[in-house]
Amino acid sequence: MKKMTCNQLGGACDHIFEAETFQEIAAQSKQHAMDMFQKGDQPHIQAMQEMQKNMQSPADMQAWMEEKQRLFESL
Repeated sequence: MKKMTCNQLGGACDHIFEAETFQEIAAQSKQHAMDMFQKGDQPHIQAMQEMQKNMQSPADMQAWMEEKQRLFESL
């Protein structure tokens, strides 16, 4: 079981996600982001806006995912 934080994934807090695969971590992170957005959590909303600004193309998103997966695998 590996752990990653919201911050490690570009988020705004130290919430810990635990899973066997990066895909499971990504799904947990996505759900956490949606929950924080629905709550109107400004630090998370700002982090999401920053990520959107930096990911202007599918290639940008793919590069980000590959970088985070390498981080996960190195844990």
